[in-house]
Amino acid sequence: MKKNILVVDDSALMRRVLCDIINTDSTFEAKDVCRDGLEAYEKLKTTKYDGVVLDVNMPKMDGLELLDRLQKDGIKATVIMVSTETTKDAEVTILAMERGAIDFVTKPTNIIEAKGESFRNRLLQVLSAVLKTERYTRESRLDSSKSAQAKKIALRQNKNEVKNGNKIVAIACSTGGPKALQSVIPFLPKNLNAPVVLVQHMPAGFTKSMAERLNEISPIKVKEAADGDVLQKGNVYVAPGGKHMEIAKAADGRHKVVLNDMPAIGGLKPCANITYDSLIKSSYDEVVCVVLTGMGADGTNGIISLNQKKPTYVIAQNAETCVVYGMPKAIVESGLVNEVVPLTEVAKSITKNVGVQ
Repeated sequence: MKKNILVVDDSALMRRVLCDIINTDSTFEAKDVCRDGLEAYEKLKTTKYDGVVLDVNMPKMDGLELLDRLQKDGIKATVIMVSTETTKDAEVTILAMERGAIDFVTKPTNIIEAKGESFRNRLLQVLSAVLKTERYTRESRLDSSKSAQAKKIALRQNKNEVKNGNKIVAIACSTGGPKALQSVIPFLPKNLNAPVVLVQHMPAGFTKSMAERLNEISPIKVKEAADGDVLQKGNVYVAPGGKHMEIAKAADGRHKVVLNDMPAIGGLKPCANITYDSLIKSSYDEVVCVVLTGMGADGTNGIISLNQKKPTYVIAQNAETCVVYGMPKAIVESGLVNEVVPLTEVAKSITKNVGVQ
């Protein structure tokens, strides 16, 4: 049976383009369209859709207002935002994640781009990741009575445990990540005894808005990483969209952020594997690797390589709390995971491992 999608956009041309793209995939059907959030609100009160593709800026009721109304009225909807790369839209998109949106795709600047393969592939990729079998629905989570241990996930026991060392935390996430991070970063203490580097798959502009929003709601300091930043404990450095982030040891023994403009790896820029690979040459006694919700397997190869050269402690988000159980599944299957925990326990696991100053 096809997944029914509601398309909400104030542009008739954009509605048609979105519908045409969605209908090219045999598993989806653009069932209905709405011109604004108010129309969509009335539809969603009476009709259940598998997914909603929602514009940010619309008359009468914009995307953010619609999400607020749905949340207030307890109306469940799986929402993917369509947003331009303007600073304002990026900020609104991050807020939309807080209000229940699962992910977003960047809106093309013209009709040629809208009808291009890049936008089509990205939209269908996100829809597939969020709506197909990889997604653990609320019902399956409630029905799941087995913990990670009960499912016989083999957890690694480190032979030489690093208890009191100079550590760094390296987090990787993708689809569902912006929302998931709000259950992790704000719960890290401001005096965390390690710096945190974070790779979230997002375009340029959105990572800055995400970092600023996380900084507003967190005791720990959060910033979009800049080339040359000196890593300090109790600080989170977010890899900027459109750049790869490496960590390099300076002559004075400190560690700095090095941004590079190498081509995307598997369509990803930033790519977590590059960040993990760069930590091989660092002087940290242990790297605490954290893998959260996301499609694909970014981070796994980097952690495997890193583990061959340096002590690692690996934490993976469990399947039941992931939007897409792709990246965590890949690292679990590598056999290197020390802990598999629900999203709400990730911050506690990180703090337990690195301590506070």
